[in-house]
Amino acid sequence: MSDRPRQELELSSDDFTKLILEALPLLAEHLDGLSARPASRPLPEGQVLAGLAEGLPTEPTSYAQLLKTLFHELLPWGYETAGPGYLAFMPSGGILHAAVADLLTAAINRYVGVWAASPGLAELEAQVLRWFGEMLGMPSSTRGFLASGGSIANFSAVIAARHHLLGEELAGGTAYGSDIAHHSMLKAMMLAGFPQRAVRELPSDERYRLCPERVRKQVREDRAAGLRPFLLIASAGTTLTGTIDPLEELAEVAREERLWLHVDAAYGGFFALTQRGRHLLRGIEAADSVTLDPHKSLFLPYGTGALLVRHGEVLRAAHQTHGQRYSPRQGASERIDFCEHSPELSREARGLRVWLPLRMHGVTPFRDCLDEKLELTQWLVARLAELPELELVLDPPLTVVVLRWRPAWCASDGDALDALNRELLAAVNAKGRVLLIGVTLRGRFVLRICVLSFRTHQAELAHAVEDLRAALAELRAKREAAC
Repeated sequence: MSDRPRQELELSSDDFTKLILEALPLLAEHLDGLSARPASRPLPEGQVLAGLAEGLPTEPTSYAQLLKTLFHELLPWGYETAGPGYLAFMPSGGILHAAVADLLTAAINRYVGVWAASPGLAELEAQVLRWFGEMLGMPSSTRGFLASGGSIANFSAVIAARHHLLGEELAGGTAYGSDIAHHSMLKAMMLAGFPQRAVRELPSDERYRLCPERVRKQVREDRAAGLRPFLLIASAGTTLTGTIDPLEELAEVAREERLWLHVDAAYGGFFALTQRGRHLLRGIEAADSVTLDPHKSLFLPYGTGALLVRHGEVLRAAHQTHGQRYSPRQGASERIDFCEHSPELSREARGLRVWLPLRMHGVTPFRDCLDEKLELTQWLVARLAELPELELVLDPPLTVVVLRWRPAWCASDGDALDALNRELLAAVNAKGRVLLIGVTLRGRFVLRICVLSFRTHQAELAHAVEDLRAALAELRAKREAAC
């Protein structure tokens, strides 16, 4: 063995600065071009991405070449999710303050799973979670953790509810939600050890909301049949329709029936910052647990989710282990060991990407941006109403707009009309200025628009309306020519 220490992986401060400065022009060019690039660019069938078809590298490649591969060969394909025309799925936005925070976090590389390892960053994350609880009006006993997203948060909520109400005997445990609740809840139940039949997906009402009376009736029937109802899943902004379930009434059902109330507010929760959102989300403060996705309606980058649990000791009891430990744990409730409140042991410090932009700007710009999205959605609804034969499936409670084309010549509401709507979606997306998606809602194909990115403004929604109008005219002309 050589006496000389290996230094190949060590960067001097000058080299580190050089790496950053070399990447910045390409990154700036990429960001400056977001508006001009197509909202979606599918990879052609059979095409292999250059630079990815080789084996494990044994020789070095220049940094400049790797940056070229990333920006010019890999990134041009797929959805431009950071762009203003991205109106599909749930736009993330990704404010750049968080990118700076992530650079700092990765370079500092502190472990926050145990409070003693980095008290400052652990307390910082705990502070962020207290802010979230304050936004929703939850009590000071609330604890939680920042997760990779809503799926992990929903999973831990199920684990906490299971541990608190069922103990170690899971047989007969039953959960209740609507037929348009997010599929991650079903997956969470499955991963928590329950069969699919343990989840009652109850029919939503005419406004696509979970009906409290249906829940109460089903719970009582199941209990009489020997099952063990324990979990009520409410949605505060479903991904399909943006629907907010009647949270106050569902909280009352949960109290009466001794159920854990979990609110999946991954999309809608941060609208509580706005006056309109607070009104729509009345009752969320009574939840036993709430899932939030700052990477949705707080405009942070993908990979930022959160779980809040009303009683922090319940969350800790569900995730705490008593095996061999390599570092001391904290007894005081304000000194949180996140490894004992979540499924993860090794994890990055996630708090800085939330804390930095909120401290830099305060909450007001975030509130104003959410208000803008609500106003833009109503503007969009008014413009869509001017397009003949387009109908709204429901009046959007938040910023998801669901619509269906129903031309006069197509009397059926079945497969033929679904096919026409698929054609319409493809024609709009082919123009490249915006990206919409289609979803199946109660067996029928509908178009869906989500107004959420902090970069999306009236100009992009005007493009969506113009492209819908043009696509409708093209499809009508195509039919007339065929006749």
